[in-house]
Amino acid sequence: MDARVVVVGSVNVDLVVEAPRLPTAGETVLGERLERHQGGKGANAAVAAARLGAATTLVAAVGDDDFGRAARDALDAEGVDGERIAVLAGVPTGAALIVVDPAGENQIAVGAGANARLAADHVRAAVSGALAAGPGAGRASVLVSLEIPDAAVEAAIAAGRAAGATVIIDPAPARASVLEFDLAGVLLVPNAGEARTLAGVAELDAAVRRLAERTGAPVVATDGAHGALAVSAPDAPPERVVVPGGVRSVDTTGAGDAFAGALAARLAAGDRLADAVRFAVAAGAHAVGAVGARTGMPTEAEVRAVLERAA
Repeated sequence: MDARVVVVGSVNVDLVVEAPRLPTAGETVLGERLERHQGGKGANAAVAAARLGAATTLVAAVGDDDFGRAARDALDAEGVDGERIAVLAGVPTGAALIVVDPAGENQIAVGAGANARLAADHVRAAVSGALAAGPGAGRASVLVSLEIPDAAVEAAIAAGRAAGATVIIDPAPARASVLEFDLAGVLLVPNAGEARTLAGVAELDAAVRRLAERTGAPVVATDGAHGALAVSAPDAPPERVVVPGGVRSVDTTGAGDAFAGALAARLAAGDRLADAVRFAVAAGAHAVGAVGARTGMPTEAEVRAVLERAA
């Protein structure tokens, strides 16, 4: 794939418990085992893009601890360029505590660690350098998620925009400050809940349209088993892209990251938005079929197989 993707976001270690149900407030639920996986929205999306063949760089921060070293080794093994990951002395690598129920639904709490220390100056220089080393600004995407400081997010948007790349924001976790950024021309890819929170309306169609009016650009809201709802322009009607049939959900952790990474890769490769969304929905559908944020992230051939079965 002749495409470059620069991802700016978090790196975490995921500690996952499979439990008979998700705990309520104050409740302890016993699972049979604890598993450790590599995670973080930024790192997950970077792996997704790399597995699909895009030349992928991750801009992030980790600690100088065992978790950080393991995270960088795992990214290197996936073909992600980690040379622009900051290694911070005396700061722990981020960690996520995840409970997954038999239906694949999850609850997640994150200790940000080094992610909260990702500096805007580092991001600005790293994104600009990565794009300058790529095949050309016209064939690049910059994908940013919100498990990092606002200043780092704004720096990524500015650097991507200055290079002429497609800038995509995955507004997770949703916070009101994202609407204070200069979002002109930025493609938002929230999940349904995040779209409703950011737009301040309960109806998803209306939320997507309102966000598109705010950015003047496409908005694509992922909607779990219902696929995605996309609006290509502020005055265009939303279009539903459904999940291909035959999908069995085991663990939804990382499905949104697989979607975002796939969308960034296909847009950088020159796909039309509608085609890129359809491909990304299939990538997310494949991802839910295995436990762990990255385990089910597909190759391009696997996504094409999902699409062929749905045809």
